[in-house]
Amino acid sequence: MQILSEHLAFGGRQRFYQHDSAETGLPMRFALFLPPAPRALLVFLAGLTCTEETFTMKAGAQRLAAELGLALLMPDTSPRGAGIPGESESWDFGVGAGFYLDATRQPWASHWRMESWLMNELIPQVQRETGLTRTGLFGHSMGGHGALTLALRHPGRFGSLSAFAPIAAPMQCPWGQKAFSGYLGDDRAAWAAHDASALMQAQTTPPYPRGILIDQGLADKFLAEQLHPEAFEAACAAVGQPLTLRRHAGYDHGYYFIASFVDDHLRHHAKTLVG
Repeated sequence: MQILSEHLAFGGRQRFYQHDSAETGLPMRFALFLPPAPRALLVFLAGLTCTEETFTMKAGAQRLAAELGLALLMPDTSPRGAGIPGESESWDFGVGAGFYLDATRQPWASHWRMESWLMNELIPQVQRETGLTRTGLFGHSMGGHGALTLALRHPGRFGSLSAFAPIAAPMQCPWGQKAFSGYLGDDRAAWAAHDASALMQAQTTPPYPRGILIDQGLADKFLAEQLHPEAFEAACAAVGQPLTLRRHAGYDHGYYFIASFVDDHLRHHAKTLVG
């Protein structure tokens, strides 16, 4: 892991890294905040158009993370530099946005392996390097989708789970439909394996008995068409999964919203991960 830069912050160290990924076949970047006395690892997955710098610089999470002993791992959101036509048009889903899955259709399948990069390579490597095995997962928008789906697809890997404005039912929204058809083809069974609401509906017991936290702004312009938190809420209710879904009047989809409530998420994870 090559350190690109390091900065002191709240008694800890904010580092930015790059490493050559065997899973994606490309250089991948990530940020890692190490508090003065780390006790657990918390992974944040950012959303569309973001990088490893976005949450790191905009959320204001380091101060409380340092107090709670939470190391923060912030990966980049997508492979970069593969030279595929349309790769940089990430606002138009299906042509570049990572979506936290492994693509099975070309030309994306060779490099767009975000799930394998995170679960098989980056997170285990950071856990080994830091000695932190207790790990929580959260994210925003596309990253909220990634947090919910990866936690449900890999039972036992994460001790705590939360999300900001997640794409909670991607099979039902234009963003998800375009990404899934572009990366996975037309097999809707393959889509369901990466849909948080469908994955929750398939559970036989509550996977997170200590609860999942979701915050959603009611002034979010993507809420009605793209996010569908009510679908995930219904799925949780059907299987008895404790869910705190907080709806906030006036808040939109951006980082002012995240910064307003990030402390609640850090405490939610710390309650399980560090006691």
